[in-house]
Amino acid sequence: MVRITWRGNSTQELLSSCRLRWSYMKHCWHSLTFNAHMNSSYASDVCMTPIFWVVDNYTHCLGPFFVIGVACLTTAVVSIAYWIGFPFWLAKGQLALAFVLIVGNWLLLNVIFHYVMAVITPPGHPPEGVLLVEAVTMCGKCVTPKPPRTHHCSVCNRCVLKMDHHCPWLNNCVGYGNHRYFFLYMLYTTLGCLFLILFGLEIGYKYLWLDHGENWTELEPLVGQPVKFNLSGHIIPVTHPHEYDEFDLPPAVHNLPTPVLDTDAPSPGRRKALWFMAFTNVAVVIALGTLCAWHAKLITRGETSVESHINEAERKRFLKEQRIYINPYNFGAKKNWKIFLGLVRGRSFWRTVLLPSWHKPEGNGLSFHTVHDASFVDEWP
Repeated sequence: MVRITWRGNSTQELLSSCRLRWSYMKHCWHSLTFNAHMNSSYASDVCMTPIFWVVDNYTHCLGPFFVIGVACLTTAVVSIAYWIGFPFWLAKGQLALAFVLIVGNWLLLNVIFHYVMAVITPPGHPPEGVLLVEAVTMCGKCVTPKPPRTHHCSVCNRCVLKMDHHCPWLNNCVGYGNHRYFFLYMLYTTLGCLFLILFGLEIGYKYLWLDHGENWTELEPLVGQPVKFNLSGHIIPVTHPHEYDEFDLPPAVHNLPTPVLDTDAPSPGRRKALWFMAFTNVAVVIALGTLCAWHAKLITRGETSVESHINEAERKRFLKEQRIYINPYNFGAKKNWKIFLGLVRGRSFWRTVLLPSWHKPEGNGLSFHTVHDASFVDEWP
């Protein structure tokens, strides 16, 4: 027979040992996760890191498909506009047709030009292997000097001059070299969709709203039994529905308007195309119009999308110190727009904004004038 003797510690000592080990594990966990800047924003950034990783690594792969999608969608909208709109406005008269064609094709030309230029024009990058006197800091990812207003794009994996954002619909960054093309593309696309909506209201009303006799119902149904006349003029009730087929009855006498065959009744394909146009144009006006208005606000204040967040943080920091933060690149609304659109060196608004223009932005993108440059503020533009 075997005797088992318990030689362990007492219950109190066991609990103390467990508490000590639990305290040790908590201490290790806190030491590994300690961060003096821990807050809700930092925690949300940590949780969003996997999503950022997917966006950074796969956006450049999806970019070409977005570009093809924009091209196909634009082609579809323009094709439907010519298919349905051209005959409709031709029936209105040559003057109305000429006006619609001139304005519509002017908008289409600007949309295509500015989109293609925004896609193929490089946004601008700091030169490699050159010591930049204008550099204000070093990029921690590129390990290269960063000029003012330059930021690193995690999708392109390089620094971009005067970076605004990376646009997947362009498969390109929006920055110093193509910011004007990007904004004018949004503006003309919004105007083009508004043009189609305005001049397509009558077409939509005609083809989508009017009944065209498809859902006709009798307001006062006939009451009584059908009858027929014999040769003597006596009325004989019809007891069998097929008895009508034996006689060629004369048409009934009435004062109702003679029905006219509607040769322009909408086909199912035309109805679907018009519904597609309606939803597409309204969605583009709401989405792209809102984005265009926001970018116009940023241009008016002389800042980019990235700088708007930086400047907002600086304003709050200065406000706590009872100081006023001034954006060094804000020269006032009028001058900011002139600089952005390149309305300098004798360039006119009619030639460089209302018509396609290849002119490049002023400067080299490595240095920018500020409100502290007295000569620039007083003399140019």
